[in-house]
Amino acid sequence: MKERSFLDTNVLVYTDDADSPKKQQRALSLIEQGWRSQNLVLSTQVLQEYFSAATRKLGVSAEAAQRKIQLLARLEIASIAHEDIVLAIDIYRLYRLSLWDSLIVRMAQKTDCPVLYSEDMNAGQVIAGVRIINPFAE
Repeated sequence: MKERSFLDTNVLVYTDDADSPKKQQRALSLIEQGWRSQNLVLSTQVLQEYFSAATRKLGVSAEAAQRKIQLLARLEIASIAHEDIVLAIDIYRLYRLSLWDSLIVRMAQKTDCPVLYSEDMNAGQVIAGVRIINPFAE
């Protein structure tokens, strides 16, 4: 991972998904690479969404999810300000993404990450200067 990169929530969730071993391994590899290079960025939104999805959908204990968030918080974590919400609404209007995805793109843009790893958005698309890459695409 050479350039600054931002992770969408789905990448974090796959780190706990034993039912998808290939995706789990790829997600863990991305985080490991980002950890080593210190070029990986997350947002408070991503951490919140991870906790919700991991505990609700995958049955991860609250304690285990909390510990993972504490470890991930050693990476660069961006907090969403009210200005970011306004700018995310511009992205929402221009690109017809959900507001939540628009906030993810906005935070990648704000933190100077030219790459956003996400399974949920259109791979290859460039939105607000951020290139979407599906890390799980074959």
